[in-house]
Amino acid sequence: MSGILVAGTTSDAGKSIVTTGLCRAFVRRGVRVAPYKAQNMSNNSMVTANGAEIGRAQWVQALAARAEPEAAMNPVLLKPGSDRRSHVVVMGQPAGTVSSADWETGRAHLARAAHAAYDDLAARYDVVVAEGAGSPAEINLRRGDYVNMGLARHAGLPTVVVGDIDRGGVFAAFVGTLALLDEDDAALVAGWVVNKFRGDLDLLRPGLDELEARTGRPSYGVLPWHPDLWLDSEDALDLEGRRSGTSGTRRVAVVRFPRISNFTDVDALGLEPDLDVVFASAPRDLRDADLVVLPGTRATIADLAWLRSRGLDQAVLAHAAAGRPVLGICGGCQMLGRTVADPHGVEGPPTTVAGLGLLDLATEFGPEKVLRLHPAGGYEIHHGRVTGTLTDGPAAGTMVHGSLEDDAQRAAFLAAALGVTSRASFPAARERRLDLLGDLVEEHLDVDALLGLAVR
Repeated sequence: MSGILVAGTTSDAGKSIVTTGLCRAFVRRGVRVAPYKAQNMSNNSMVTANGAEIGRAQWVQALAARAEPEAAMNPVLLKPGSDRRSHVVVMGQPAGTVSSADWETGRAHLARAAHAAYDDLAARYDVVVAEGAGSPAEINLRRGDYVNMGLARHAGLPTVVVGDIDRGGVFAAFVGTLALLDEDDAALVAGWVVNKFRGDLDLLRPGLDELEARTGRPSYGVLPWHPDLWLDSEDALDLEGRRSGTSGTRRVAVVRFPRISNFTDVDALGLEPDLDVVFASAPRDLRDADLVVLPGTRATIADLAWLRSRGLDQAVLAHAAAGRPVLGICGGCQMLGRTVADPHGVEGPPTTVAGLGLLDLATEFGPEKVLRLHPAGGYEIHHGRVTGTLTDGPAAGTMVHGSLEDDAQRAAFLAAALGVTSRASFPAARERRLDLLGDLVEEHLDVDALLGLAVR
């Protein structure tokens, strides 16, 4: 089997960036490459062509690899429902829950499914570029690990560890990671990649030389920080940094729910030069907004209660009463209706709560999840079924994620809601970002050496 594992010193160190860039660089060399992540913990997901749910990062990595996204590329997806319990998706389909209490004992079947999926991909592709999760040096979790060194040991994968120099202490993080691994795990660590470097590379070289001397492992390159690198993220850790980057004439305020999901729905709005997109968590953040967006959420009822606890419900109602548009997407759409009912206890104890009443619709959660792609663009991932009207005056709702990524649908919405003419293409922008990442990897990493590690 041919493959490589991209691990990281921490979460958000740059594993996804390096994995995605290697997928694009390898496929440029005529290699049939597949991305893979044994387990994703994320509420940001996507639906494949055959109706399977996978992490959005792996879906984008498949685009980078010019491969068809499939469930085997992310065989286990954990969708946090609370701090201690996650909903489980196995090979693209709902598969119950897992809690922190049974983190080790309750996941053996997940490890089997994940490793079987890797073996399947490895049999069908020239190279599998696997992305780890968190850090391989989380020694408290090593016994049940199947996504970092547990995966590397399963498939004999050479492992490259990525460190974010922007955080500081990157050399200590590299050396400490290696020091915490047992002998068999450490034997699979092939070397290092530094991410997000700014400045003069000559100033870094003495540290790289010392790192190689201390660890006996080379650096495979240093990726620079770049302002245009923005990929679909796995989680909400970087929401503070997700700004439109424009000083547009119209302000879009996206409510930042505690359990926000598929927040990339609004990324396409951030490309529009006439819009300024910000995330909002207080009523004052909505006062001067031209458009308020209630995005998706993994827990509609709990986040609706949070909205009310902060007075954001009244701010949304006042915004609509002033004739300014409100858009609800999936869970946000459900909140705009009259009632939200969960008779089967999908999100928690069975209950029915009042919505904001801006739309004449009712939501009822069912045990079966809807997973569906839309031919016109977008996809559905939800348990809640809505009945009623999806538009009423300034308020509009949709159960379709990703519809704003379709240029025609976004242009129509902006023209009707804000009188704004769309001046961007989201698919083209995403492809430019993937090519930029491929270019950076080609220029700053030793791609030939990394491909040589993977193909053996």
